[in-house]
Amino acid sequence: MTIAAKNFGKIAVLMGGPSAERDISLLSGNAVLTALLGAGLQAHAFDPAERSVWELKEAGFTHAFIALHGRFGEDGTVQGALQTLGIPYTGSGVMASAIGMDKWRTKLVWLAAGVPTPKFRMLAPGVDFSGVMDELGLPLIIKPAREGSSIGVSKVSSAAEFGPAFDAAYKLDPLVIAEEFVSGQEMTAAVFGDVALPLVRIEPLQGDYDYQNKYFTDNVRYHCPAGIAPEIEEAVQQDALRAFQVLGCRGWARADVILRADGSYSFLEMNTCPGMTGHSLVPMAARAAGISFEQLCLNILEQAKLD
Repeated sequence: MTIAAKNFGKIAVLMGGPSAERDISLLSGNAVLTALLGAGLQAHAFDPAERSVWELKEAGFTHAFIALHGRFGEDGTVQGALQTLGIPYTGSGVMASAIGMDKWRTKLVWLAAGVPTPKFRMLAPGVDFSGVMDELGLPLIIKPAREGSSIGVSKVSSAAEFGPAFDAAYKLDPLVIAEEFVSGQEMTAAVFGDVALPLVRIEPLQGDYDYQNKYFTDNVRYHCPAGIAPEIEEAVQQDALRAFQVLGCRGWARADVILRADGSYSFLEMNTCPGMTGHSLVPMAARAAGISFEQLCLNILEQAKLD
């Protein structure tokens, strides 16, 4: 047994879970599990959709690596359970996880802190679509406030598309956001500890950077280094750190950013438990910074703690 294995004890890699992002979580969790086992650690898969989290204490787990995405895993719920059990866990704590999962409240915090984010309106049944379109313009984006991986997100280009897009988002979450569409280059800004990693620029070869293209096709090119002006990259990285810190995040996270042609940019959301799949962007940014996937997983685990 290695020194690292002795220090960490028995590790639960939480994966799967009950959210709409279950399939992606299983991919992330298995990648993390393989890396931890390869490093000689005593790691085990643990699916909260199949076993109660309260079994973690009974089974003698001493640490939890959270590879859950979406509700239950990324919204403060499982963090609160682990906090109650006294089991140190990776990533952000209860409050930051809950706020980060909620795109509306994230925007409120960012606006108060001066982090640039697109204009938006909260929507409710019976909303005056025409008023929202007059305010935000077309096209615009409609999305559920508390889902990830582009689930339930629609781009609305005409008045006829507004109602169906709202209904699709509302089925997933009663909190629905209409957001100004920002045209530009899609990027992600990962934060690891107190360091902003190199930016990743995303170039869909066809269609949008949606759920299917994110995880299940090779129709996307990723550029890291991002190939943008150094002064713009540094500015985005510094704002990513600020966006991370004002939400109270810790450990690691990934912000989604749009860079406009004039060099300005807007932050869309913060992912407090980013993907760790073969298409995932934090491992890609880490590699560009000279950090292997196995080392990334170990370093994330080293930062595991209670709130």
